[in-house]
Amino acid sequence: MAKKNSPIIENKAQMIERLASGSKPKSDWRIGTEHEKIGFCLEKKTPIPYTGGIETILQKMQRFDWEPVYEGDNVIALKRDNASVSLEPGGQLELSGAPLENVHQTCAEVNRHLREVKEVNDEIGAGFLSLGFRPVTKLDDVPVMPKGRYGIMRAYMPKVGTHGLEMMFRTCTVQTNLDFGSEADMVKKLRVSLALQPVATALFANSPFMHGTLNGYKSYRSRIWLDTDADRTGMLPFAFEEGFGFEQYVDYALDVPMYFVYRGGEYLDASGKSFRDFLDGKLDVVPGEKPTISDFDDHLSTIFPEVRLKTFLEMRGADTGPWGELCALPAFWVGLLYDQPALDTAWDLVKDWNDDERDQLRRDVPKMGLQTPFRNGTLQDIAKIALTISREGLNARGRLNGHGENETVFLQQLDEFARTGKSNADILIAKFNGEWGGDVMRAYEECIY
Repeated sequence: MAKKNSPIIENKAQMIERLASGSKPKSDWRIGTEHEKIGFCLEKKTPIPYTGGIETILQKMQRFDWEPVYEGDNVIALKRDNASVSLEPGGQLELSGAPLENVHQTCAEVNRHLREVKEVNDEIGAGFLSLGFRPVTKLDDVPVMPKGRYGIMRAYMPKVGTHGLEMMFRTCTVQTNLDFGSEADMVKKLRVSLALQPVATALFANSPFMHGTLNGYKSYRSRIWLDTDADRTGMLPFAFEEGFGFEQYVDYALDVPMYFVYRGGEYLDASGKSFRDFLDGKLDVVPGEKPTISDFDDHLSTIFPEVRLKTFLEMRGADTGPWGELCALPAFWVGLLYDQPALDTAWDLVKDWNDDERDQLRRDVPKMGLQTPFRNGTLQDIAKIALTISREGLNARGRLNGHGENETVFLQQLDEFARTGKSNADILIAKFNGEWGGDVMRAYEECIY
């Protein structure tokens, strides 16, 4: 949201500097974890409406010292200690965690949040699913949350792709936000994490159901992103070109069509319009105005590649998952990216992959998961190597919990997935075909937080 007194952008250098301002010394690197979850009414297994449902949850959670955030008369988010709870378009509840020093702290934060949500849910007869996609509910039956920007996106999405509304209303993800030390450090981290994002997608694949049956995918959430909006998604092949840096990402961002401009508490529809026109004071929804740095920040938040650059990096490739695995994603990426020898080793692993190989992995992984063919083996082989590197990185960090364990404890389930070649999706598919007897409603019992 545009902030008062945010500097007006007079030249491209200010936007480059905005991204560069994220550079931090290693001692200041932090870990931010975001996860979404799908709400449902326990009795009827239907989505939770805003009025009398999501709104009530947000009101009741204020007993835990969360402060409400309003849009008009509607509470749409909560804030506490540099963390927030917010609403996704279809009522998915998202925890955006505070920037924390280690994965143990991240896990404590997640655990506290889920306990608070469960306490409130038990009072109103609600639950939340640990799946990456709604297993039964049809798109038309998902309630719309009262947030202005979502109305603009809802109208625009069908113009640019076939699955944008599915993304908005029926998917859930877990993400990790990590820092960089310099432009060169950002570039290496971005390249490594883009190349390995399909590995994360495969390890965390957890969305095999749709409309009450199997959908033919391990990660249908990931498949949806393949046809959401080509202008603002994908694997960013230009990031692997010689000379890539902050300026080239700004150039890319400027060519991504806009969604909105936030003024006076309202979202003005600028969908499909050019941020370059905005820079020239020629945006018709705010005639004569030039953008502020806050407007640029808003615009960056509407770009959805597999890894997103802001003043930090966002890993965006994973389906949300069971309680214990929400801590596994930050552990995986911190181990790979926050220890220099581990990062160097990870780069050695992926540096000779070409654009076509990376793109093919991205396209094949939603359906085949860890069994995706790659060169002379499968992605399962790459996952084992990546987890070994991550473990070495976490061991080198040596961040201990009260039991003397380091952050590698959070990789155990991922190690099992890599060993067996089977993710949560594979396990759920086997249950659906076996003990569940084809009854996907069992997911509401077994995949609840």
